[in-house]
Formats: sequence, structure tokens, C-alpha cells
Amino acid sequence: MKQDILSLADNKNVGTIELNESIFGLEVRADILHRVVNWQLARLQTGNHKTKGRSEVALTPAKPFKQKGSGNARQGSRKGTQFRKGGVVFGPVVRDQSHDLTKKFRKLGLKTALSAKAKEGNLVVVDEAKLSAPKTKDLKSRLDACGLKNCLFIDGKGVDVNFALASRNIEGVDVLPTIGANVYDILRKDKLVLTKDAVACLEERLKW
Repeated sequence: MKQDILSLADNKNVGTIELNESIFGLEVRADILHRVVNWQLARLQTGNHKTKGRSEVALTPAKPFKQKGSGNARQGSRKGTQFRKGGVVFGPVVRDQSHDLTKKFRKLGLKTALSAKAKEGNLVVVDEAKLSAPKTKDLKSRLDACGLKNCLFIDGKGVDVNFALASRNIEGVDVLPTIGANVYDILRKDKLVLTKDAVACLEERLKW
């Protein structure tokens, strides 16, 4: 499939590029995207929430009063869950929230996300993402001229330093190298902007 190449400098087409159908032309399946996004977000959870159980609270283990004759219900310890400051039953514990997902399936998820953007018409290919100086105002005017507001830029093996610095203070614009391309960041942005180097690197990364 062919895609026009846009120049950020003057908002003009400067050629076309052939996109690999096996990466940018797959059937969009929501179940695959859902599983990969769940896997990503689960890995981001710290899992450090914790409550104290009956054996961990700082209360005396002694019997609070005698078994019979006090008029109270029989109790064996102040650490019981029914008492104030007592232990918590089945509370959360510190644990790893992540789960496994095969590398083959993760690759398929990334291909599906790229294909989804291409089919929606929200995939833009630019010749390069570079600036001579880190000027946010200059980059903002270029993006406005191209109609790019809420977008993710993916560059080749590395990101141009000036471009990264200039885009850092623009709301809704993120920049990643090819190695950082992931399903969640692609889906949460309206537009996906790839450089020619990014297309070549992605095709190299995602070939079986």
C-alpha cells in the first residue's frame, strides 16, 4: 500500500512510500489490542498497596476478659477483625500485577495498532522530524499548519535532540524512537506520525 510523504517544513507532499501490507494492512481486531493494552497497563502498576492482617497489628494477644460472666461475647484476642484497629480480612498484599504475554502476540498487537491507524486515515508519514534549533514556537506553527495536534511522533533508531526539546512543551505531542513504539501510546493519540526512518526500522523490527 502506498502512502504520501509529507514535509513538516512547508506542509507539502514530497513523494510516496510503499508500506508493507503484512504490517500496515492487517485486519483490525479489538480483542488483540485489548489484551496487549491490559498487559502494558498491568506492568505499570506498582502493586505496593498493603493492609495489616491479624498477625501483623500491634495489639496484645492476651484474652481481653474472662470467658464467662462478663456479659460480653466471648473473645480470644483484641486482634480480631471485629475490633477497632484489628486486623483486616483478605486485604491487599504487595505483589507483582504483571502477567505474561508471548513476544509473538505482542508483535501482532503492534502490527494491529499500526494497521488500525492506517485504516482510519490517521497515519502520517513525514520525510524527517528534525529542527536546526530547539524552538517550540517554530515547531508549533509547523504542526498547526499540518493539522497535527494530538499526535505521536515515532522516529528512527534515535530522536533528534532539538525536535525532542521543542516538542516537550507542546500539549498533546509525544516523541518516541522506534524501539519505544507501543500499542497503548499509539492508540491513545489521534494521529500517528512516522518518519521514513521509522517505517524502515518498524518493518525491520516486526518482520517474522
